[in-house]
Amino acid sequence: MSNQKKSQKAILDKLNIEALNPMQEEAYLSISSIANTVLLSPTGTGKTLAFLLPTINELSSKCENVQLLILVPSRELAIQIEQVIREIGSGFKANAVYGGRPFTKDKIELAHAPAILIGTPGRVADHLRKKTVSVEDIRTLVLDEFDKSLEIGFEKEMSEILGSLPNIKKRILTSATQDMEIPRFVGLENEITIDYLDTKISNLVVKKVISPDKNKLQTLVDLLHHIGNKPGIIFCNFKDTIQYVSDFLNTNNIAHGCFFGGMEQIDRERALIKFRNGSHQIIIATDLAARGLDIPELNFIIHYQLPLKAEEFTHRNGRTGRMNAQGTAYVLQWENEYLPDFITSSEITKLSSKPTKIESEWSTLFISGGRKDKISKGDIAGLFFKQGNLERNELGVIELKQDCAFVAVPKAKALAIVEKVNNMRIKKRKVRVTIV
Repeated sequence: MSNQKKSQKAILDKLNIEALNPMQEEAYLSISSIANTVLLSPTGTGKTLAFLLPTINELSSKCENVQLLILVPSRELAIQIEQVIREIGSGFKANAVYGGRPFTKDKIELAHAPAILIGTPGRVADHLRKKTVSVEDIRTLVLDEFDKSLEIGFEKEMSEILGSLPNIKKRILTSATQDMEIPRFVGLENEITIDYLDTKISNLVVKKVISPDKNKLQTLVDLLHHIGNKPGIIFCNFKDTIQYVSDFLNTNNIAHGCFFGGMEQIDRERALIKFRNGSHQIIIATDLAARGLDIPELNFIIHYQLPLKAEEFTHRNGRTGRMNAQGTAYVLQWENEYLPDFITSSEITKLSSKPTKIESEWSTLFISGGRKDKISKGDIAGLFFKQGNLERNELGVIELKQDCAFVAVPKAKALAIVEKVNNMRIKKRKVRVTIV
């Protein structure tokens, strides 16, 4: 752990951000000076940075226990926040814990206690029961996406966790909606509410696409060809529908990933990795993907199945048109389908008669070594340049994990590269390299 804290300017420079937006500025002032803050702001406005900057600033480099606990409703959001903290380069150790991975793996990482613990309610409660985490120095609690974290399904664990934290001095609750009453066990008193929910996503355009067929599958494919090679999410209400849509896209040779609650964690993570590095441009997802995902700016989202509630429509649309980027939300409507009142769009898109091809130039390779093996991105790049004979512009995104890594390479060369670098050594460790 570093003994020198980074200045806010140094952190923003590292993240290539010129200045905080008004919501972030107001949140920083409130969190720095008030015990309890409720932060309400649309998806994509930078709430994670808004609560991380002031809370990290209050951490002590002399403390050897967890000081900041961040509770989140999903493993993807936990991973994302951990990654943001790493990008900030705060000098403080952070660990994310969540269901779907071995508890023993958590114990190994937590043996050297982090200053910041991020986790889902079930896994954090499990750690507190087994006393693998000390609570005596936890002074700050963040409930990110609290409307989800405090739902009935999490209420028992949340109540248990908060009841186990005797020394909390500061509480920060964030959400992109406000549709629930905050339970008394959270302990909010004299809180300040920062409400930016009326902030419009000015870069978002909502368009309707009319389908002559009830199943809308062919219209969806026609729309994707109309949009072309751009990153986006197709939203469905049910995982069975996702499989149905996925099969049809496979039939039409449209590369994509899937993302829903019933998937194995490794499959969900790899779908996002391949999306981030461009191996596929499209994800078919339930509303689980409407918030808290570590993915780049999206050019579009498609409502293949119409959302059931207004807040779902808001969260889905919030995945595109974020911050300064342009985005389009397409509402795919069967011509006889009822359109809920909360979906408003007078613009109807007519699909192009000359569709654009949808194809990726990248493939993803898996490497069986990561941070715990002292392997860096530079080590991986060196292997692919020297042994794989890649040019600089042929090496895509490298994602380095604790025990493995993923690399994007030209699809046309993927097999040849694997033959050259598989079972080669990085940092004296022989690594397997395979196509994902």
